[in-house]
Amino acid sequence: MTTHSPSEAHTLNIALLTISDSRGPDEDKSGQFLEDAATEAGHTVLVRRLIPDDVYMMRALVSAWIADPEIHAVLITGGTGFQERDSTPDALAPLFDKTIDGFGEEFRRLSQLDIGSSTIQSRAVAGLANHTVIFCLPGSTGACRTGWNDIIKEQLDYRHKPCNFVGLLARKPERPVARLNEVIGTRAVR
Repeated sequence: MTTHSPSEAHTLNIALLTISDSRGPDEDKSGQFLEDAATEAGHTVLVRRLIPDDVYMMRALVSAWIADPEIHAVLITGGTGFQERDSTPDALAPLFDKTIDGFGEEFRRLSQLDIGSSTIQSRAVAGLANHTVIFCLPGSTGACRTGWNDIIKEQLDYRHKPCNFVGLLARKPERPVARLNEVIGTRAVR
């Protein structure tokens, strides 16, 4: 299977992950919002998973997606707060080659308009790893809506100026997908 260069196709392949200890697929309104929004923007959601808030499960799955040449972006919802089990930023930040500091800053600035000072309890974070962009959003649908509509949608759109991430994602190294799946065995199906 060949991967399409996002600079040519203008369509990105997205992996979507919901982190939750309490929600099942039927209650995953935030994940559903992100899938619908990404699809409406012209992107392809290759895989969508829901897993518990477990550091090692998150790292294993997201590492596989970062290594997969067909996945350009990973959208994650959940696990970014301060509850005892909220560990998404802690689990995934070590995987980043570069942290996108401005994402968390801008997300909290925008969220302040809706939730006031409670925005300081969001640990929304983003980064780049192996030419894959990873956005970690809070679990609420409102937070996902803010993150997608006000930041992520534009940054995954090649037409957004003066800059966006599409050009960086197009340079992801090619690897034989069959071999990658053989080694890691984690191209998860729904």
